[in-house]
Amino acid sequence: MTIAQVIAGRGEVWSVHADAQVSEAIDMLARHRIGALPVEDGSSAVAGIFSERDMIRSLHRHGEAALHMKVRDMMTAPVVTVSPQTSVMEALALMTQRRFRHLPVVEGGQMVAFVSIGDLVKHRLDRIEAEAHAMRVYIQQA
Repeated sequence: MTIAQVIAGRGEVWSVHADAQVSEAIDMLARHRIGALPVEDGSSAVAGIFSERDMIRSLHRHGEAALHMKVRDMMTAPVVTVSPQTSVMEALALMTQRRFRHLPVVEGGQMVAFVSIGDLVKHRLDRIEAEAHAMRVYIQQA
């Protein structure tokens, strides 16, 4: 099972520009009910990730002034990425080992999706449920 199967049919990926104010990024997180945003800086590569954790650390360090800073000053960089061909288990292991919850999916130098650990766990659980159901049907018919 690969990341490509998880991201199939996905829609738009929301992102924020590195020069945007942190308050704009927070508004996007709240509006879309998400925990992180990939950060763009005009190049084709993902410049960083801005997450709720980044915001909490910055609020602790800078207080209210953090809201008026630029995303580039708070984002997590450099970014670890995966390809659509990466297995779900590899991505889960990477996220667990490195202690982060979001991964940009990059193909040909372009970000094609953004996945969370929740996305991957849900996909894995759905597959396990489907396999268990198929096994029950097989046993009942035998």
